[in-house]
Amino acid sequence: MKYYLIAGERSGDTHAAHLLHELKGQDAAADFRYWGGDLMQAEGGHLVRHYRDLAVMGFWETATSILKFRGYLKECQRDILEYKPDVLILVDYGGFNLRMAAWAKARGVKVFYYISPKIWAWNQGRVEKIKAHVDRMFAILPFEEEFYQRFEYKVDYIGNPTADQVADFVPNPGFEAQHGLDPKKPIIAVLPGSRKQELEEMLHEMLAVLPAFQEYQFVVAGVSNLDRTYYQHFERNGIKLVFDQAYDLLSRASAALVTSGTATLETALFGVPQVVCYRTSAVTYQVSKALIKVPYISLVNLIMGREVVQEFIQSKFTARNLLDELKRLLTDQDYIARQKAGYAELRAKLGQHNAARQTATLMVKYLREG
Repeated sequence: MKYYLIAGERSGDTHAAHLLHELKGQDAAADFRYWGGDLMQAEGGHLVRHYRDLAVMGFWETATSILKFRGYLKECQRDILEYKPDVLILVDYGGFNLRMAAWAKARGVKVFYYISPKIWAWNQGRVEKIKAHVDRMFAILPFEEEFYQRFEYKVDYIGNPTADQVADFVPNPGFEAQHGLDPKKPIIAVLPGSRKQELEEMLHEMLAVLPAFQEYQFVVAGVSNLDRTYYQHFERNGIKLVFDQAYDLLSRASAALVTSGTATLETALFGVPQVVCYRTSAVTYQVSKALIKVPYISLVNLIMGREVVQEFIQSKFTARNLLDELKRLLTDQDYIARQKAGYAELRAKLGQHNAARQTATLMVKYLREG
């Protein structure tokens, strides 16, 4: 069968790559064409456009790029019509992918959605669009199944792929030596995100606390999809950088400063005490504040339904607040124990499901039945 996938972000590339791998095991004749990244490309098939071209975040930032996005939509639509896939598989990335779902459904293309867009957080009215345009939804968060049930839409909860990936991870024993890290000096991991806007908003403030923690080494998790020049200022100031090795970094970290996103869940699953950070443009923040319907922004707190990790958002994201919280995460044993107890509950709630394999099995089954 012919599969067309759209993953517009780094995390989507990771999850879609695992899905491609499993689909090949389920369908020997599988043919892939996609918008995605390097990890998907490593699994074979044809990469049409890299997700780095699509990496825009925030309402204001997206609005100023609207003409570019319209061009991408039309380019993608033309390519799908020429390819004639058996199914269009959308991976998160709601703003773009929900438009593609409506377009594809109107033209008789079967639509599967792997990793629901976060419509439960804001604009819940989009559930009706999903019901109308998405043939099958494969959800990865425990509360999403119940959320969709409220709207009389049945989804397949297939477990969490991030939990699977962390559980399967094997640390590189030569990590410290390869990056010139001091094996006797504890590590504070800094995960500033994978988009240019996130680095610009987050990284300077995150690293402003460094002088207060001279007995630690700060290591920044860089990403190769961004130009290395974005990190050069920090390298000149003696900050250690590692690229595309966040799991190796987290497996050794004593604490972490983490930009809100999938990385908050990964950090929790590695059992690393963390503080969650987030800042965006003033316009985007005000619009978000009016629309968002959930009390937290981090996946850890959202899944648990309570505050397990501290969140510093917008005006609360300051070096002073980060410094105070980081000291607690490194020295207050009761505080650390409470956070790690929350992590243990989180792991139990997510369980181990081999999400990518379950999804591939169900997708092939549904396609053959169809």
